[in-house]
Amino acid sequence: MNVTTAQPLNGSASLSAEGILPERVIHAMFAGGEISAPEPPVSGQVQPASLDLRLGAVAYRVRASFLPGPRIRVAHRLEQLKLHTVDLAVGAVLETGCVYIVPLQESLALAPDISATANPKSSTGRLDVFTRVITDNGLAFDTVPPGYTGPLYAEISPLTFPILVRTGSRLSQIRFRRGHSLIPDARLEEVHKAHTLMSGGNERIGNGVQLSIDLEGDGPGSLIGYRAKQHSGLIDVDKVGAHDPLDFWEPIYRRRTAELILDPDAFYILVSQEAVHVPPDYAAEMVPFDPLVGEFRVHYAGFFDPGFGHAGAGGIGSRAVLEVRSHDVPFIVEHGQTIGRLVYEHMAERPERLYGEGIGSNYQGQALKLSKHFRMSA
Repeated sequence: MNVTTAQPLNGSASLSAEGILPERVIHAMFAGGEISAPEPPVSGQVQPASLDLRLGAVAYRVRASFLPGPRIRVAHRLEQLKLHTVDLAVGAVLETGCVYIVPLQESLALAPDISATANPKSSTGRLDVFTRVITDNGLAFDTVPPGYTGPLYAEISPLTFPILVRTGSRLSQIRFRRGHSLIPDARLEEVHKAHTLMSGGNERIGNGVQLSIDLEGDGPGSLIGYRAKQHSGLIDVDKVGAHDPLDFWEPIYRRRTAELILDPDAFYILVSQEAVHVPPDYAAEMVPFDPLVGEFRVHYAGFFDPGFGHAGAGGIGSRAVLEVRSHDVPFIVEHGQTIGRLVYEHMAERPERLYGEGIGSNYQGQALKLSKHFRMSA
């Protein structure tokens, strides 16, 4: 087995600075027992500022999504809600419209000053696979409180495409932090002046870097996005470049006006106007621009690692791909409309390797791009 290993010190106690914990410290947390798994991390599993989480041996089909609540273990709720058990050892299909709970291989024994948040991986979000991480006693999804000790579970619900997964498949990622690391707007303005966090669009900062949608493309007739087809085939989440995009997606071309009507319950891949930059000493996460709007959901997979869009790591001009799902009514989005925002956090320590530096980064230097599972030409 190929294992990427940095020389650990003594767990996360080797670093006392506040901020997002880098790759070196994540490896140290494995060595110190703060992260444990039946197998050591495989090559590419530890990213510059996050850890991919591996599916365990079984999936439980459940009646409904749930949070366990105070003093309740996930395993206890599974006994009440599971419909049947799916063996993932040789691979299994997770069907659309169903909810599955999968025990993850990684479990945690965090120090009292370390917390974590989880998110779908970029490739997971671009397949419209809704996935969240749950902990014992959990009061919120994708949130691990300081000092948590216990197992992790993934809730998985494919919304558009059925997916083939197996033990070891990686759909979610987790980011560890010590203390408070969010960068306020006043400081973010200074970082932008020094490092150019976004370019080529509206270039606005307000509760983070605001991102707007590109519906002009290269002019009339140019490709501006993709709409997922209904009733398509099966996607193997572990196979790269194995699927014909036209079997799963309808290309969307710009017509007379730079606007798009989002159909209810349809799923779209679109792209930001702005090229995004995450400097080496920072990490970023995409969050909704205004959660009160409610007409659509943008970007299931929100983590941007240090070095994304960084010229020194081959990423100059990397734009943010937007995973958009409309809700109850048709909704018009127009070119330049603000649709999301990037919030930045400082790293506790600069990572030894950046996103795009020989670590299997699939989306460095991207423009409009489907997930890695599809062949490049459409």
